[in-house]
Amino acid sequence: MSQMNVHRISLIAMLVSLSVATNYALIGVPNVKMMDFIVFIGGFCLGPLAGALIGIFTWAVYGTLNPFGFIPQIWLATMFSEAIYGLIGGLLGKNLVSNNFDNQRLRLSIFLGVTGFILTLFYDLITNVVYALTFSLPIIVTVALGAPFTILHELSNATIFAVGSFPIIKAVGKIMKR
Repeated sequence: MSQMNVHRISLIAMLVSLSVATNYALIGVPNVKMMDFIVFIGGFCLGPLAGALIGIFTWAVYGTLNPFGFIPQIWLATMFSEAIYGLIGGLLGKNLVSNNFDNQRLRLSIFLGVTGFILTLFYDLITNVVYALTFSLPIIVTVALGAPFTILHELSNATIFAVGSFPIIKAVGKIMKR
């Protein structure tokens, strides 16, 4: 195995560990998590496949050891949905990597904040629909009752993506150059 592969695998493992650890650290705060952001940044910096794997592996670990219980259908939905953060992060990273971020800091922050909001909307819709189907509940009722948590999740992710993306992308980029 080449040194580059070992380096990439190590970064993926570190980001998975960080995602799981921050989720446990914030377990008492409903729908405010760093996990989605870490998975997205992993994809942005390491590519779409690595980002998707970070999302899948994060939920493979966290979902299995979830203190709130394990429901296979919801677990699979969260793994799939979390992988989307990494996949989209990777696709955006490929397209934005050639740009000089220093001159576009505000625009990039706004763009990534909106991206975080939209990705979270899809994540919450997918997981709410799967929850409704799993427990034979009306989808509209499940989505409506989950709306306050969905809004909190979307707004917190939009803020985290907008404020945190630029400095973390720079930091991970420096680590990758080593």
